Amino acid sequence: MSIFNDAEICRSILENLPTGLCVVDIHKRILFWSTGAERITGRLRHDMVGRCCADEPVLHCGRPVGEVCKQECPLARAIKSAQAAAGSVFLQHKAGHEIPVRVRAVPVRNLHGSIIGAVETFEAMATLDLDCDTNRIEPVRAMDELTGISSSASMQFHLSQSLRSFAEMQVPFGVLCFRIEELGHFRASFGLEAASSLLRVLAHTLRGAIWQTDFVGRWSDDQFLVILSECREDALPSVCERLASRLGSESIEWWGERRSLPLSVGQATPQTGDSVASIIERAQNSLPAASTAIARSATASSSAGSSIPGSK
Repeated sequence: MSIFNDAEICRSILENLPTGLCVVDIHKRILFWSTGAERITGRLRHDMVGRCCADEPVLHCGRPVGEVCKQECPLARAIKSAQAAAGSVFLQHKAGHEIPVRVRAVPVRNLHGSIIGAVETFEAMATLDLDCDTNRIEPVRAMDELTGISSSASMQFHLSQSLRSFAEMQVPFGVLCFRIEELGHFRASFGLEAASSLLRVLAHTLRGAIWQTDFVGRWSDDQFLVILSECREDALPSVCERLASRLGSESIEWWGERRSLPLSVGQATPQTGDSVASIIERAQNSLPAASTAIARSATASSSAGSSIPGSK
């Protein structure tokens, strides 16, 4: 008898695959979670098996939990269409950051040919196509190491997904660009660690001030980008004002004094035919007109806003 008729040997083979492997039943309840899946996501088998993947944020690829995920994720498409499905998406690591992966799903049938579930494999990707206009491939690091929020490449991915949803289904969204004024001068005056500490405070504040379905990332050395999912154009100014007010109260304590920097904010909403580059350009071009200082200068002291010690 062939050794491949031995269930334990077959299971061992699946366990030792370098890719992640997940098996779900017809209701998308997780039945098998491989060692590779544990390694890629940081989520252990006993935390995943028995749970419905539609309720697990680890399998939600840059979209809010809900009907969109249930209808469009590769597992759901494989079960519904009885055909293989694939995609390049982001999975959420247990530590909180996102991982770019290539996902493939195939339906599973019983001896009578009826679909009883699906198998999904996923593998981490070193690169991801983020520029649909030029088909340019860029390296992806999902998390900015300094601030702990999404990287520029990750934000490009989320922005391209939002533009696709707008083009196909007219799902609205808004983009906010926050520019930290005089960051270079601040860094030269007070040092790299002081500037890094202030950046971390501002990033933490932005991340805590948005909805879970929104995205925030570090776009460049002195700019943060926020993508507001399903935000209508008429609602964008009020959200912008709220976030600006939150940032304006932030500062750090450095050598016994409160230190902060003025910020400017620009905004944009999608238009027909937009690309990642064009909507970002509009948001950045609106920065001069929206250039209102919402924090005190780098040499100011005695702030009433919340703060984190600069030496932390």
